[in-house]
Amino acid sequence: MQNTKTQYEPGVSLEGVSKYFGHPDAPVIALEKLDLTIGDGEFVAVVGPSGCGKSTMMRLISRLSPASTGQISVFGDVSKEPPVGMSIVFQNHVLLAWRTIIDNVLFPAEMTGKNKEKFRAHAMELLDSVGLKDFANRYPHELSGGMKQRASIARALLLQPRLLLMDEPFGALDALTREQMRIDLEALWLKNRMTVVFITHSIDEAVLLADRVIVMTPRPGRIERVLEIEMQRPRGLAARRAPEFIEKSEEITEIFLSRGVLQRHA
Repeated sequence: MQNTKTQYEPGVSLEGVSKYFGHPDAPVIALEKLDLTIGDGEFVAVVGPSGCGKSTMMRLISRLSPASTGQISVFGDVSKEPPVGMSIVFQNHVLLAWRTIIDNVLFPAEMTGKNKEKFRAHAMELLDSVGLKDFANRYPHELSGGMKQRASIARALLLQPRLLLMDEPFGALDALTREQMRIDLEALWLKNRMTVVFITHSIDEAVLLADRVIVMTPRPGRIERVLEIEMQRPRGLAARRAPEFIEKSEEITEIFLSRGVLQRHA
């Protein structure tokens, strides 16, 4: 078992970051004045109600969308270009239907002009680590939803990213598959120690996966609270019985109750 109390060097930093949409005279405020530092190698989960700007935050960090105010630094880089060494996993696996699973995993190497054959052994290791080695030559339509998402995660790890952004990657999965994916993802993170920003609606998922949980307010999205999660790793099925899991989950639930996001009675 590993203790999660770790000192991290700064990785991703948001200073006074806001995001507005619509006409300047009547803007829709998606995010407002975010100040947050995520450590290099830290696993951070962002949890909040629909429409609070979680996915928008991810797009700002990835620089797929510009911030309206403030500055975002990714490993010291404040340029407007997508960060070097970044991978993204979306809720939809977005595998290419006409390519085999191994060729889907190798796709990032091709896209960046690298010789994919030099990455084939590593791609097979990744597929093995997510239980898909025997499906390397199958096509996406031959895999279940959970298997496709595991392939998507393997693809995101091919080039050994320093930053992994995950936008509700388990949202479309059934409960049992989702639980196994959570365990698999933690194992991959413990092995690779990349910086992870994990967007989710699930309080349980956030507490079970993260070093810290960022709790967002309803729109306009602000950071309501940052919770340190010091549960030992790995956090298997038994982690749900841990006193800290229960305590932190209840604390987040109370925040959402106080905000009217959750109701005690229907």
